[in-house]
Amino acid sequence: LTPAFFKEMKKKYRPDLVIIEYNGMWRMKTITEMKLPAGFEMYQIITIFDATTFQLYLNNMKSLVIDMVSLADMVIFNRSSKEMPLSMFKRSIRAVNRPCEVIFEDGNGELEDFEEELPYDVEAPIIEIAEEDFGIFYVDALDNPDRYDNKVVRFKARALKTPAFPKGSFLPGRNAMTCCADDIAFIGFLCHYEHASEIKSRQWVEVTARLRWQYCESYQDEGPVLYAANVEQAQPPKEDLVYFN
Repeated sequence: LTPAFFKEMKKKYRPDLVIIEYNGMWRMKTITEMKLPAGFEMYQIITIFDATTFQLYLNNMKSLVIDMVSLADMVIFNRSSKEMPLSMFKRSIRAVNRPCEVIFEDGNGELEDFEEELPYDVEAPIIEIAEEDFGIFYVDALDNPDRYDNKVVRFKARALKTPAFPKGSFLPGRNAMTCCADDIAFIGFLCHYEHASEIKSRQWVEVTARLRWQYCESYQDEGPVLYAANVEQAQPPKEDLVYFN
């Protein structure tokens, strides 16, 4: 697969459309960084997984899986069934590539509907987020704004403070690993709190706050914004990193 091959194909066939069935063991940069002939542009990337073996690949070749989905416009899981952890599969993809559309098909190629499985009760007066479930909460709140809008949540997080945040606010969040030890990012939502000035940066806290989906200048977009009713000092969690499954 080389620029010369594409040039020869263009000259010989003058195609209106080119569909490439790409080798899943090749790195995406092999083609995304390739200098294509004039008029050629990457229109859509679709990644297809066999749902019956996806967990095996995710456990043993995670960096390869991440590479396959990081630029995908759509991910299709075929041979899926409701007995599989489909919610976890979806979160694994959306944690790496939020705009990506995730579709599940059963053994007959029909679309598979499933009910999201969450490790906490979203209908409770206060949604209690366990230490290990912060990554799940983070992705699900971004994907399903109606599920959390105007709900009260409680979770443990590390407080991040910078002059860039609005006065009376901080960012409670956690370090999350999407791929490997070299791919760690701090994730969280902006939180308004009247006593924010008393909170030290990097301090562990337990936050009880109402979540509202609204435009936020810090995001330059709409998203979850927290309004804390109470913030208390907390002990560090047993595990510093959070995951999305």
